Amino acid sequence: MKNRIVLLLVFVSQLPLIGLTQNPIIQTYFTADPAPMVYNDTVYLYTTHDEDETVDNFFTMYDWRCYSSIDMVNWTDHGAVTSLKDFKWSDKENGAWAPQCIERNDKFYLYCPIHGDGVGVLVSDSPTGPFRDPLGKRLIESDHIWNDIDPTAFIDDDGQAYLFWGNPALYYVKLNEDMISYDRSIGNKGIVALEMNESTFGKSKGNDGNHHTNYTEGPWFYKRSNLYYMVYAAAGIPEYIACSTAPSVEGPWEYHGFIMERADHLAFTNHPGIVDYKGNSYFFYHTHELSGGEGFKRSVSVEQFKYNSDGSIPLIEPTKEGVKKNVSNLNPYNKVEAETIAWSEGVKTKSESKAGVYVSNISDGDYIVVRSVDFDKGAKKFKASVATVSKGGQIEVRLNDADGELLGVCKVKNTGGEKQWETRTCKIKKVKGVNDLCFVFKGADEQFFNFDWWKLEN
Repeated sequence: MKNRIVLLLVFVSQLPLIGLTQNPIIQTYFTADPAPMVYNDTVYLYTTHDEDETVDNFFTMYDWRCYSSIDMVNWTDHGAVTSLKDFKWSDKENGAWAPQCIERNDKFYLYCPIHGDGVGVLVSDSPTGPFRDPLGKRLIESDHIWNDIDPTAFIDDDGQAYLFWGNPALYYVKLNEDMISYDRSIGNKGIVALEMNESTFGKSKGNDGNHHTNYTEGPWFYKRSNLYYMVYAAAGIPEYIACSTAPSVEGPWEYHGFIMERADHLAFTNHPGIVDYKGNSYFFYHTHELSGGEGFKRSVSVEQFKYNSDGSIPLIEPTKEGVKKNVSNLNPYNKVEAETIAWSEGVKTKSESKAGVYVSNISDGDYIVVRSVDFDKGAKKFKASVATVSKGGQIEVRLNDADGELLGVCKVKNTGGEKQWETRTCKIKKVKGVNDLCFVFKGADEQFFNFDWWKLEN
């Protein structure tokens, strides 16, 4: 943990101003393979999770996580919403690879690839779970189980749903309305293989010296203005991101080139995710910045972009700044989950039955930044729900960043248990308008308290 903090400190020290930094958008865990979904005016982001400790110098991934945002600058952690253990039919202990979630008829279907064991599906009544396995077996039954990865789902305007997936080829099925079975009357027992050639997916020279179709893996399929888009990891290792489009699902697909090129701070893999939200378009991907360059420890980032006038996607530059402007302000007079974070240093999150997800592993000097907080005419009090068995510590409430103006200090004393939650209150200096807010944690003990929620009061 502390080694990761040192790497993060090195990364942070290179930034001109923490309050203006967005990428990577999650710092409490290593996350990858972003799959955003817009539902009920909220962006839900499903990710894979690279463990802090890598086994056998390879991807070490046991569960899938979910985050959400209503402003595109602060992200709320909903924890690990499911794991490999939820697929009883699989004996894989590693390999929780790139998923995607989609809503239909108030049900949420999470398509999860298990490396070497094909694609499974889970269903829930909520975008954040709990999810259950409705089949008790893999969804995709093909001869390519080892390469059946990276599913991407889409429901067309006529109600027909599709599921694409695959590495190094690209396949799809027509999902039935139940979203957990598919039409077996087409293709090879229901599975259609797309034609892979230079005109459909481009061509480049591989590490073996031969030319290959650019499509590699990680497809992201969607429709916009009557045009179908397939965005995907391309050109082998290291991976670029490319795009092909078609007038229909069946094609013909036309290659349009790279939309994100290789950069030093990108991981050797990549995975796209694209959504439109509140009049803006957002491109999600992952890097290896947070780990200091370790390709098996990746982190999700996001960029705002605009389509070209012909509907094509421009070349997108990966940046540390990320999303420049929020689409709404945060209301601090409602209870705000402590795990709603724009930027953090040092802390982790955990979950328990009473509090749900909360901020943990807090040590002296760690901090959390929350962006675009609307103080309105000003507040007089700060309240926080905390729990600790240590001597406790304090929360410094500061304006904008860790070195910003001190508004108040909230003392945290022993509550009698690590999950024995009590509310602590302090007076704060009156500030008006919209500002970033920073909580700096101080204390003598290692990991001296847990933090569940906060709010301001007049």
